[in-house]
Amino acid sequence: MPYHLLAFLVAALVVLWSTPIVKKVGLKSGYVDLPNPRKVHKRPMVRLGGVSIFLGNMLALLMVVVSGGFIDLPPASAYEVAGVVGGGILFFLIGLADDLFTLSSWSRLFMQMAVAALAWLVGVRIEFFTLPFSNVGLVDLDWLSLPITLLWLVGMANAVNFMDGLDGLAAGVSGISAVVMLVVSLYVGQTSAAYLAAALAGGALGFLRYNFNPAQIFMGDGGAYFLGFTLAGIGVIGLVKTVTTVAVLLPFLILAVPIFDTSTVILNRLRRGKSPFSADKGHLHHRLIGAGLSQRRSVLLIYAIVFWVGSLAIAFAGNVPGSMAYAFGASILLVYALWRAWRRVQESR
Repeated sequence: MPYHLLAFLVAALVVLWSTPIVKKVGLKSGYVDLPNPRKVHKRPMVRLGGVSIFLGNMLALLMVVVSGGFIDLPPASAYEVAGVVGGGILFFLIGLADDLFTLSSWSRLFMQMAVAALAWLVGVRIEFFTLPFSNVGLVDLDWLSLPITLLWLVGMANAVNFMDGLDGLAAGVSGISAVVMLVVSLYVGQTSAAYLAAALAGGALGFLRYNFNPAQIFMGDGGAYFLGFTLAGIGVIGLVKTVTTVAVLLPFLILAVPIFDTSTVILNRLRRGKSPFSADKGHLHHRLIGAGLSQRRSVLLIYAIVFWVGSLAIAFAGNVPGSMAYAFGASILLVYALWRAWRRVQESR
């Protein structure tokens, strides 16, 4: 069995098996997310689902290691993989501590920056960038590599957490993005990154069995931070490390939806003189619900947008058989989803 398929299946099966257990433990322990005016759920929900996602990923990667999937990795690549996996573990623990004990925003940010700096030290680095549609080519970042890498890793972890506002939204967006990264990593020859992406995709999509509307459990900050950091890390070691103009842009394109959503919300908060960590209903999913869409329709529309953006990334990557057909099919799906959403909005007025 191919290692990436093994990682996907093991992660999905472990999550499917462990999530009901985590839910029972969470209910008995009282670690639940209570309804409030900013949230859309109407009853207390266990917020420890990230534990099952984390376990699924770790066991999946352990199976790949035992089976010889990471054998003969060059030392530099081994350090990069260790940086992503180790950083993901620490980000999960930061989020889990917040789920259990409610940490302050600044303490979370400080710990996240420290972990991201450690990942940078072992090789998870954005070392160059490119100017699209120009003849400049690749530009060495030099000392700017550290702050830009930290912004990317920490920003994406929080972006996924910010998107975790509707049933199945963060898990589905992360799962779709991980599948796209899996496909692209395989076709650019970054197999170790593909194994990480496969495990992440299996865990996130398996979790949807219990998290899609109506959700039975939430992933919490632990799951969201883990998914966001790992996606960002895979983007760095699997795509940005490939020294081509297109590859440098791919992770930013694949994760364009959470990047755009988070950037817009933070800028709006700062413009109003509020803290970027303050809670509000300015996210894309809140706006869709405010326009008259249901939770499920809002989530499915965002799925369609993420799938379409991902199909463009696959097409831009090149060398992927049928990539243009995928992009065309995703475009048709997005047009249909937008049409259905428009009709629903018109009916609600």
